[in-house]
Amino acid sequence: MPAEWEPHERTLMAWPTDLRSWGIHLEEARRVYAGLAEAILAFEPLTMLVNTGEMENARRTLPGGVDLVEIPYDTAWVRDSGPFIVIDGHGERAGVDFAFNAWGNGFGVEMKSEASGALILDHLGIERIASPMVLEGGAITVDGEGTLITTEQCLLDPNRNPGMSRSDIERELGDRLGIEEVIWLPYGIVEDLVTDGHVDAVCTFARPGTVVFQSADDPSDPNHERMAANRAVLDAAVDARGRHLEVIDLPPMSGEQFDGVSIGVAYANLCVVNGGVIIAVGDYPTDEDALAVLGDAFPDREAVGIPGALISYAGGGPHCTTQQIPRAGGSA
Repeated sequence: MPAEWEPHERTLMAWPTDLRSWGIHLEEARRVYAGLAEAILAFEPLTMLVNTGEMENARRTLPGGVDLVEIPYDTAWVRDSGPFIVIDGHGERAGVDFAFNAWGNGFGVEMKSEASGALILDHLGIERIASPMVLEGGAITVDGEGTLITTEQCLLDPNRNPGMSRSDIERELGDRLGIEEVIWLPYGIVEDLVTDGHVDAVCTFARPGTVVFQSADDPSDPNHERMAANRAVLDAAVDARGRHLEVIDLPPMSGEQFDGVSIGVAYANLCVVNGGVIIAVGDYPTDEDALAVLGDAFPDREAVGIPGALISYAGGGPHCTTQQIPRAGGSA
């Protein structure tokens, strides 16, 4: 699996239609998605999946230039329900279509249509490889050189793969994504009540051997102990190429209330595009610091902020709402 900073053919998103995620904020969510789409289009092509009957609404709301494709799906968190694109030694692409069970049956239903991943890959003209293992894209970050970071809280959750041991999961990650070394962090963030601790709110690779990390240095921060435990693992970790990781700290999340719910906008939950890196911001004093840190961590990319409170309230961020489609031949 290529790293997210490797060249993209395009980014994939899915138009929000799910009231279970957005409730009364659905129309606002669509405006936020349109803003993210506009930010992505400044750097690369964008394909938006649109559910049956929603094409007129999507076309009216989205900026021109978005490729709209009518494909049925259950959730707009396409990072988690969509396929993972991998590239072989000849530069040929395939899409690994892992099982998806609504974040450990978090909604009490099996949300994903078995056909949705196949339809996406068929539209893209990419071969499908099915995997029976439950895995969401927000649960992992990879360096493109055989290293993957995840959390025990998520991947070892008994509601995902109860018949698989840690070594079974590592073997499947190796077979399907070419992973040679898995770094297991203990926790996700406290505010992550839906996904059971996705790693994309904690850290992400910025380049081989370097990770940007969501800090929580204040002892009064509810994430302080969790992030200290995660940081200790990262500081001791060695990647698949034998490197000790450089860890770059992002500013702490600024907590706030949204619709009566305490949220934290995680700067680590970012979207990498060709020439850019897009993060959620919330008009916080730490926003400019976060953009500056990411500008240094991704020196060949422009750091861009989009409003993040509503997406965070629903349980995600720019990373969760997108899935990169790497160019063919872009990795070996």
